[in-house]
Amino acid sequence: MKIAKNTVVTVQYKLSDAQNNLIEDGRQPMVYLHGGYENTLPKIEEELEGKEVGYENTIQIEPEDAFGDYDPNLVKVEPRARLPEPLEVGMQFEGMPDDESDEEAMIFTVTDIADDKVVLDGNHPLAGMALRFELKVAEVRAATDEEIAHEHVHGAHGHHHGDDDEDEGDAGDHFRTQPIH
Repeated sequence: MKIAKNTVVTVQYKLSDAQNNLIEDGRQPMVYLHGGYENTLPKIEEELEGKEVGYENTIQIEPEDAFGDYDPNLVKVEPRARLPEPLEVGMQFEGMPDDESDEEAMIFTVTDIADDKVVLDGNHPLAGMALRFELKVAEVRAATDEEIAHEHVHGAHGHHHGDDDEDEGDAGDHFRTQPIH
């Protein structure tokens, strides 16, 4: 089966920077719904369109086609007292950009903690980097009607809509993110 809109694609991959420094070894395959559903980078979809199981290639994706250029305006220093304890580098919080525009809330990552100040970075960790993907198509199948309706893959390596999800709701999310303004 060829990769086309509304197919579920399983891809073995390795992700490196432009200097071939390994970022992610891809032990778990990437499984996504193909066809512009924003389940993977558009340049990966473009590369795989029309291909079949066994196709292999290495592609480089520039920052503007991946996670954007690094924006120093998205780095801010906040008083430590505004954030919950315990606080560690790598924790993430939801917040608003400083320009107070109508932009949506974004995720900020704690990158440094010094005495009574905390450095928060709203850039994606891979922003500003050219990324090299080694891709190998492992499986292609037709998407189910439910996957197409939900615009993502279900089942192994995909999203689950089980009873357990409904019981948990957003419980646990507050451990990962905390609103800051």
